Amino acid sequence: MLESTVAAIRPLDEAAMAAARELQGRLTKPAGSLGALEPLSVRLAGLAGTCPPPLPEPAAVAIFAGDHGVHAQGVTPWPQEVTAQMIANFVAGGAVVNAFARQAGASVTVVDVGVATPLPVEPTADPAGPRLVAANVRPGTRDLTVTAALTRDEARAAVETGIRIAGELVDAGAGILLTGDMGIGNTTPAAALIAAFTGVDPAAATGRGTGVDDETYARKVGVVRAALDRHAPDPADPLGVLAAVGGLEHAALAGLVLGAAARRVPVLLDGVIAVSAALAAAAFAPDAVGAMVAGHRSAEPGATAALRHLGLDPLIDLGLRLGEGTGALLALPVVTGAVRVLHEVATFDSAGVAEK
Repeated sequence: MLESTVAAIRPLDEAAMAAARELQGRLTKPAGSLGALEPLSVRLAGLAGTCPPPLPEPAAVAIFAGDHGVHAQGVTPWPQEVTAQMIANFVAGGAVVNAFARQAGASVTVVDVGVATPLPVEPTADPAGPRLVAANVRPGTRDLTVTAALTRDEARAAVETGIRIAGELVDAGAGILLTGDMGIGNTTPAAALIAAFTGVDPAAATGRGTGVDDETYARKVGVVRAALDRHAPDPADPLGVLAAVGGLEHAALAGLVLGAAARRVPVLLDGVIAVSAALAAAAFAPDAVGAMVAGHRSAEPGATAALRHLGLDPLIDLGLRLGEGTGALLALPVVTGAVRVLHEVATFDSAGVAEK
């Protein structure tokens, strides 16, 4: 599945992008006056292969959840059980992501790809509320400071879970996918992935996550550095990088991005977990970047390094660091607005408006 998905990912359609640029130049507004929305609309036309591209709706948020063996190194004060407890909160509709999803009219799918503790809720396919999918590859990763977090087969299984979920959501009618994540301690493997793929120093890739104190932050940087020294992951081998220092949710998110790109559907990236996964997706298939839209700039410093490496500019910058898909949901109206302009704004000729 992974190889066939990567093989299906193609470059953006140059003719559709040229048509979108030409249309932007004829709309009743000064050229360039919509700033970043204009090149975004052009890129989405290239992804769809048509101008104007379809409106990015309905929206579907996919939250992948997993636990981490590196939790044992004291990189976060939060107990590991919170991951499973938050899944119950998602399913009950009580988390921030649920509030934002209701506001945006987006569906929510929660995928247990590697939670270590028993879930307090059962898998559900209730069309009226959040859906919970059981796809646990293993109960949390191994401690990446001691051994590889995952085997290559486990990493592949997680990536292919993300690809499968992307396909299911697109088959159900989703016009845009949004990344979400949940996993206590998951900013540590995210920092390791970012450092591995971009080459930045671990200190530049590592942030304070849920707001750890100075002592815990220093320990976290040391953990990331030790893991990279131990494994020396090769960025040309993305599956190997994910196996060595990644997380199950990171691998699954990489698969979601690849699955969306293969289906020519945009994927709106959330925060640092999503962009660390996007680096892996881009290493598998460089043209997958064409399907990526950076929803926001996470307060985690590694997110900026990852976005720079991907060549993506975030749509909003609000100092967010929650995850779950919250930043992507807030950015969704911006993406929709960029496309709606191409559908609904009159041209100078059709409106009878004189050009300069």
